[in-house]
Amino acid sequence: MGVKLVVGMTDNDWFENLRHRQDLDEVNFWSPSASTFRALKPGELFLFKLHAPRGGIAGGGVFVHANTLPCSLAWAAFGEGNGAHSASETRAQITRYRKSDPGDRSDFVIGCRILAQPFFFEEPDWIPPPVSWSRQIVTFKTYETDQREGLSLWEAVQERLSRSVEPRLNEQTDRYGPPALIRPRLGQGAFRLVVTESYDRRCAVTGERTLPALEAAHIRPYAAGGLHETPNGLLLRRDIHSLFDAGYVTVTPDLRFEVSRHIREEFENGHDYYALHGRNIRTPKRIRERPDPHALTWHNENCFRG
Repeated sequence: MGVKLVVGMTDNDWFENLRHRQDLDEVNFWSPSASTFRALKPGELFLFKLHAPRGGIAGGGVFVHANTLPCSLAWAAFGEGNGAHSASETRAQITRYRKSDPGDRSDFVIGCRILAQPFFFEEPDWIPPPVSWSRQIVTFKTYETDQREGLSLWEAVQERLSRSVEPRLNEQTDRYGPPALIRPRLGQGAFRLVVTESYDRRCAVTGERTLPALEAAHIRPYAAGGLHETPNGLLLRRDIHSLFDAGYVTVTPDLRFEVSRHIREEFENGHDYYALHGRNIRTPKRIRERPDPHALTWHNENCFRG
């Protein structure tokens, strides 16, 4: 069975701001409207096609996840991976495409297509668009590798990547084998989004739904060997996240919320948190996304103050 590739029309400023950023492991290919995107599944390729007169396919990335976010939270999650140098610059770009009043202070909800391991070709390697590409396309077109044009596009991308000094795709990918899904390496921003969606945008402990107040917590910190993966994450209200990282609260392997006695001893407070002690947390519907009991055991034994 073949895999899909999307060729998306790409803003020149977005492309230029990112093409020399080898330090970024993920980018947000955003849409100015809160549009849904279901053309790809994780591990398929999203490619960047520039506007005329350039017109070539100049890079791409491994699709990870798509959803909608207020533009302020998109900036908080991805920073310069949004293709701009500041939150205000990102907002100005969105305003221009939406043709909104520059004085509008709304926190615009935008579509986010999260791409891991982005790659950018040097101009001599830009790929001409397939023959079927139409000038009337203003967003994107999908190709499949079990069809001639899609396979040719896949092979052109792999050939260029094989000559790259700094390979950006998963090292396990056989660039000369049959087209296959690429296991994306999630970055911090993608981790935040997939955890947020897995928990239905609700705090696992309190049920809070105010999105700016919610954060994706690593159960085992990345610096301590934890991964940017959903089973290593909890969606928590910001204050509970801070307490979790500091070891004043934890979640047990049987998914109960526990509060350390040290909050009372050190701060002579904590009534609101103790009221939550012993509560079963909410978990994702999909079993494979639920908290890893080994990671929870690690947090209980290495972080929790008891």
